[in-house]
Amino acid sequence: MDTSLPPGALTEPKARLSSVVTAIALLKAFSESDIEIGISRLAKTLGIAKSTAHRLAITLLSEGLLEQNPENGRYRLGIGLFRLGSLVRQRMDVSAEARPHLFDLRETTGETVHLALLDGTQIMYVYNLESAHAIRMRSDVGVCKPAFCTAEGLAMLAFQPTTLVDSIISEGLKARTPKTRTDPHELRAALEEVRVRGYAVEDELSEEGMRAVAAPVRNSAGDVVAAIGVAGPTQRLSDAVLADVVPKVVHAASTISARIGYRLVSA
Repeated sequence: MDTSLPPGALTEPKARLSSVVTAIALLKAFSESDIEIGISRLAKTLGIAKSTAHRLAITLLSEGLLEQNPENGRYRLGIGLFRLGSLVRQRMDVSAEARPHLFDLRETTGETVHLALLDGTQIMYVYNLESAHAIRMRSDVGVCKPAFCTAEGLAMLAFQPTTLVDSIISEGLKARTPKTRTDPHELRAALEEVRVRGYAVEDELSEEGMRAVAAPVRNSAGDVVAAIGVAGPTQRLSDAVLADVVPKVVHAASTISARIGYRLVSA
């Protein structure tokens, strides 16, 4: 008895969800030369039953990841994938456009400069330029931290739907330092302050002895998609120094926003 799988059949480890893997394989079956594919061919390509291929196609269709040609019944990739792809491109554009301005910001402030993205209820550092000082803020690329107690996180959270803030609060505001805000009312008030002044200041909320200031970066639709921040030890980032750093951070964030298509509409 031949127990080998047909060409293209899936042989994924059991630890992975087979239905998810198959759905991904179905989407990957499309190409420039195969823009539209029927159920029979999809089933043959994936090595699955036609009924299984049909159920997957209907599910992906309902989520906007597939579309169906009403004339021939064949399927094609849906607009939902374009939206997801746009988000990926958006992040890539932010990083590319931000790079020279982050270097300039480190040069003018002498402190560590970050570019961060919102990743659920956390922030993830996607660019990190460390200060040349022996005592400095350290955050490696790819590291995640709670959004509610970081300057970059506050700069982004202030402009996100209230449901996200509610979710963060429901998870619990766990203290990282003695100064971390753990009261939901204090956090909401802090976010309102960020919305009013357009930038966030974090004073030992995430790490003892460290201060930071961050400003949001907006895309062409006006959505906040990232934040840039400057961080350093409290002994160097005094109130006077911070007052000088703030406009530089805000200017850099505004410049990057303009580079990725944001246009401020005058009242």
